[in-house]
Amino acid sequence: MRHTPHYLMTDPAEVARLIRGNPWATYVSSAAGGLVASHYPTLLDEAADELTILSHFGRPDEQLHELGQHEVLVVVQGPHDYVSSSWYAEGDDIPTWNHVTAHLYGVPEILSAEENYEVLSRLTDHFESGFEHGRSLSLDEQRSRRVATGTVGLRMRVTRFDARAKLSQNKTPEVADRIMHELDGRNPGLAAEMRRVRGEDAAAS
Repeated sequence: MRHTPHYLMTDPAEVARLIRGNPWATYVSSAAGGLVASHYPTLLDEAADELTILSHFGRPDEQLHELGQHEVLVVVQGPHDYVSSSWYAEGDDIPTWNHVTAHLYGVPEILSAEENYEVLSRLTDHFESGFEHGRSLSLDEQRSRRVATGTVGLRMRVTRFDARAKLSQNKTPEVADRIMHELDGRNPGLAAEMRRVRGEDAAAS
């Protein structure tokens, strides 16, 4: 990503928060056959001492990525949207795109079959918890374990990251307030991120 110092996110806790809130990640590998990209649900490993993520690949994606043999790039995309110059002061006519994005780097560790099933169960329970009648893989464990053999689990310690929160930090308070007001109606998540980076109450409008 473009290196603009005042947009940098350097706090691992902020990157962890981004991962928690945006669990659909893009995995990119430079493999022998060329660049490969896949998309999978991803959780933060809350038990790890360092920034670590958990996920799974559907077979044969792990072979295409040569998973575990080299460093991979994992892209986590938070709220983002077009920012119209019509929200700026007169004479400021260059629009932009606000976003919160993290690039995570590391070498994935391939999990055992049992560890993979535990991760799949954790992923399922995590997302099903938001549903009134959410279900668990344990309801039919025999079938779930059979289906799980078609996947490969991974754990990746993030050895480095490159993250940006480009949220109109270069604009005056008056213009930023106007942008947040406009975004409240079309992208409240991005408006909340703007308020957060400005030290304001994310619930304010």
